[in-house]
Amino acid sequence: MQQAEIVCIGQAVVDCITIGISYDGESRKSARAKSISLGAGGDALNETVVLSRLGWRVRTLCITGDDLAGGVIRSAIKGAGADDSGILVREDIRSVIADIIVEEDGSRRSINSEAIGLGGHHVDPEAVGSPRLVSLASLFRAPLDDPAAVLALARKAKEAGAILCADTKIPVYKRISLSEFAGALSLVDYIFPNETEAAYYSGKVLTGEETDKDFEEMADAFLAAGVRNVVIKAGARGCFYKGTQGCLSLPAFAVPVVDTTGAGDNFVSGFLTALLEGKEVREACRFGSACAALSIQAVGTTAGVKSRDQVRDFLSAAEKK
Repeated sequence: MQQAEIVCIGQAVVDCITIGISYDGESRKSARAKSISLGAGGDALNETVVLSRLGWRVRTLCITGDDLAGGVIRSAIKGAGADDSGILVREDIRSVIADIIVEEDGSRRSINSEAIGLGGHHVDPEAVGSPRLVSLASLFRAPLDDPAAVLALARKAKEAGAILCADTKIPVYKRISLSEFAGALSLVDYIFPNETEAAYYSGKVLTGEETDKDFEEMADAFLAAGVRNVVIKAGARGCFYKGTQGCLSLPAFAVPVVDTTGAGDNFVSGFLTALLEGKEVREACRFGSACAALSIQAVGTTAGVKSRDQVRDFLSAAEKK
């Protein structure tokens, strides 16, 4: 297999997605759902699949158990045409299964078990290789929740001359601060928290009425930690950027919402595509937003985006409206 252009590191899980729950009677002892589906997900896997569809050679570095769920994860990565040689299979852990509840408006909440800690195992920095770009796809959550382990990966990426990006998560079963990861964050070129994560790490309280000034204050917390560029994914409100190219905000595309699961990972995949094409931040945000818009019109994390041409056609149609 040819050398990977992008290496995605982080969570790979099986998602159980339940959409549109309604309850029988006041006891709520039984319920109905519009649909219940199983699929492979997790930030590193989602980015791997979408980036592969967008035309990139991708290698995934993740950890699974030697179990049924792990087989589903590995099959999804291999089925995307990605390099699965960096997947570490451990007999002493259970693969992560996430229970995701999607409400009628497309919003979601997730339930995670202790398996999400991956038994404390981490990714070998030597597996990074020499790609053009490295994505720490689920920073602050296993296998990217140990400062020393993440710093080792970040250093390997920079030694290889790669662009280093990070998509963030809120930790489960532990607390994490930006200061703990200062060494690694000082090497990150682009970071992509959503508004909830940005509020968590900056210490701000979300009200749902945030302005660009509020998002700028959130971004400043990451910039103060050494990150060069911050893109905050704000869902239906679009995205906000602050970094070496100044400040900007872009609205989201208005499309029917079916399932928002994985929309942020699709956004990041689109942004990275434009970035590697040499586009400016505004164009990268727009391409990422188009990928997110396609994503939320389908059930599951990777069902919406099919190809780079599809995204370009979507953008062309949007410009004509």
